[in-house]
Amino acid sequence: MSKKPKLAVWKFASCDGCQLSLLDCEDELLALAGEVEIANFLEASSAVVKGPYDLSLVEGSITTPHDEERIHKVRRVSKYLVTIGACATAGGIQALRNFKSVKEFTSIVYASPEYIETLSKSTAIADHVFVDFELRGCPINKYQLLEVISAFLSHRKPNVSQYSVCMECKRRGTVCVMVAQGIPCLGPVTQAGCGAICPAYNRGCYGCYGPAETPNTASLSDWWKNLGVNQADLVRSYRTYNAYAEAFRKESESHDSPFTS
Repeated sequence: MSKKPKLAVWKFASCDGCQLSLLDCEDELLALAGEVEIANFLEASSAVVKGPYDLSLVEGSITTPHDEERIHKVRRVSKYLVTIGACATAGGIQALRNFKSVKEFTSIVYASPEYIETLSKSTAIADHVFVDFELRGCPINKYQLLEVISAFLSHRKPNVSQYSVCMECKRRGTVCVMVAQGIPCLGPVTQAGCGAICPAYNRGCYGCYGPAETPNTASLSDWWKNLGVNQADLVRSYRTYNAYAEAFRKESESHDSPFTS
């Protein structure tokens, strides 16, 4: 009888929300446990089986010199490496540091900033090592995660949609909040995956899943300006969970100035 593939889950700078999404699979997790050996998942168990690992799920961004070294060790012991969540795929909310001075932050927050060892930027895992697949979200969709693991077990490419949240609004019959109510919404440029939760409750999308495939952010920004959104609020809207994702970063920088910081 062949051995089960070894699954490892790793944490870097993050809130643990994406790991909790895996634990939230409940019944599906039991079925998953029958197909793979969960060899390293400290959020669930202190028991660790030594690598190498067939599949590694990595949550969190790289923010310290220690983690910058550690991610290379994880890559070396992983046959396949999948990043999960906005922190691992785009630097996360902590990437807001990338637009300012980290030294200034630490001097204000900490009484003894000389003891703080941190990098000037919070970066995605793919900025440091090769990544086989990126799963977006803040947090990730547990069903998409199961699809990624199932695809790995079946030796196929994961079937994860890259179109925008607008498609999800259409499918659930939600009237466009931006067109009908004038509510600023990032849905047209944000990748689907959440089920369009916010528009369903008369709120604009916050961009939790990062940029969709080929997003026209410049056009959306023009729409927002016509709705009366000022430069400062426009910049802040792109600088949330996926602030350093390339499309969102470039769009926010194109509207940034000393008067909007």
